[in-house]
Amino acid sequence: MQHVAIADQVDELHDPTSFITKYIWSQDHKVIAIQYGSTAIFVGLIALALSGLMRLQLGFPDTFDFIDPSSYLQFVTMHGMIMVVYLLTALLLGGFGNYMIPLMCGARDMVFPYLNMLSFWFYFVSVLILLASFFVPGGPTGAGWTLYPPQAILNGTPGYDWGIILMLVSLAVFVIAFTMGGLNYVTTVLQARTSGMTLMRMPLTVWAIFVATILGLLAFPALLVSAIMMLLDKLIGTSFFMPALVSLGENLDYTGGSPVLFQHLFWFFGHPEVYIVALPAFGMVSDVISVHARKNIFGYRMMVWAIVAIGALSFVVWAHHMYVSVMHPAFGFFFATTTLIIAVPTAIKVYNWVLTLWKGNIHLTVPMLFAIGFIFTFTHGGLTGLFLGNVTIDLPLSDTYFVVAHFHMVMGVSPVMVLFAAIYHWYPLMTGRMLDEGLGKLHFWVTFLGTYAIYLPMHYLGFLGVPRRYFAMGTTDFIPASAQDLNASITIAALIVGAAQMIFIYNVIVSLRHGKKAGKNPWRATSLEWQTPDVPPHHGNWGPELPKVYRWAYDYSVPGAKDDFIPQTQPVLEGEQSEEAEAMRK
Repeated sequence: MQHVAIADQVDELHDPTSFITKYIWSQDHKVIAIQYGSTAIFVGLIALALSGLMRLQLGFPDTFDFIDPSSYLQFVTMHGMIMVVYLLTALLLGGFGNYMIPLMCGARDMVFPYLNMLSFWFYFVSVLILLASFFVPGGPTGAGWTLYPPQAILNGTPGYDWGIILMLVSLAVFVIAFTMGGLNYVTTVLQARTSGMTLMRMPLTVWAIFVATILGLLAFPALLVSAIMMLLDKLIGTSFFMPALVSLGENLDYTGGSPVLFQHLFWFFGHPEVYIVALPAFGMVSDVISVHARKNIFGYRMMVWAIVAIGALSFVVWAHHMYVSVMHPAFGFFFATTTLIIAVPTAIKVYNWVLTLWKGNIHLTVPMLFAIGFIFTFTHGGLTGLFLGNVTIDLPLSDTYFVVAHFHMVMGVSPVMVLFAAIYHWYPLMTGRMLDEGLGKLHFWVTFLGTYAIYLPMHYLGFLGVPRRYFAMGTTDFIPASAQDLNASITIAALIVGAAQMIFIYNVIVSLRHGKKAGKNPWRATSLEWQTPDVPPHHGNWGPELPKVYRWAYDYSVPGAKDDFIPQTQPVLEGEQSEEAEAMRK
């Protein structure tokens, strides 16, 4: 009862009293989550449009006069940075992290609701700063999404003046936003779980977001300091990353800086960032598969420790992105070895997903289709990662379309597949209505098959040696003319897949008013978020009393049970077979 009293006192402190405090300066984690999600999807659509423009140039060169070499490099840079940081990180952690953690843990809200509100608005400001670079003289930076110095801030690079400054300031503000949100997530998981919700009863979604947030709190400072240091190099002439050099025949004032230092700082953030995105996807897809296969997750404890192991190992593999830089062979061996080691816990998770599906009562709903699609795309992307993790193979493939194909399959397509699965799965909880199933299946099949039509041929282009980030291939002896035909077909597939996402947007908007009413717990799930008194949950989530948890989140198809699911809030009956205990013994 003490927990209930404390929670109610906190709830009263930020109870909304007007439209502005309820929907704009809101401190309700659910409203903040939707604000995060809506902003992330909006800016993601901009990045999607930029990728379409890039593909038009690659597929049909010299056809579109408004796409020149400078604008092409700007499209590449903004597309990459928006997708990785401002869409995937913000939507998975800011959106789903905000919405799911209090509900799945049985809390009324985040521990620091005012700080939670500030985290969104700082994120929103970072997006505005980033988009402002489209309207300044010279346009946005064209330095590539990795922003490597010295070329990122030198004359001759598109957006070398205002564009790079706004990009670096935007990233710094984003890191501040993430830090405020991340501290909330970690503290809420550790301090605000309801009675009976032990760590080993938490859904894998919460575990994955929890570990990913810790990774972000440790890795994002590297991005923050590198952004500030490059800003100082640009604005006041320091030489953190800028060596002594001659530009356009003129000796510049820089002396003694190290561009490789920036690479180390960037990838010390950049590789954990892969798992900051991937781990929440791993957790959410685990819950979606379990619910729609009507079966407890296979090897729950193993899945938890795999998440922790992936998080720890992600900090010792960053330099496999830097094999082509100045690196001692012994370091290359070390980073190649750790890259192969991190594949082990990742493979364990794939095995556990497949074994969860094995002999399950699989319902091929739209969320399940996207979840199964994720297993395919992630496995294929992971296998090509084994190629690039090997130094001798990576060197000739570096900076070719093989890298583009691998990165997009494992870091682009796979998390997006999970995002779609999660939105289709939890949309009824957020809105009280179902998304249209027919439109959802059309959306899935066009997206799933279309991504293979895009990225499978790119692997072949990479083996041919077709370089990435080039405005045009030109005439090269080792690249056959048929490569251009392949590029044209990839562009057509990409435009079709991009257009198919409008089906999803239409479905989300129209279903808000005209979708079938979902009722309470339409998927017959066991976890706490589906046990709230009201759907969608009201402010404070749980009414007068917080729920009490008696079991784990995966009691599906328990032998002898009346229904094929048992909610976490249902007490354990005398003589009941414990699926939870059996899972813990595995």
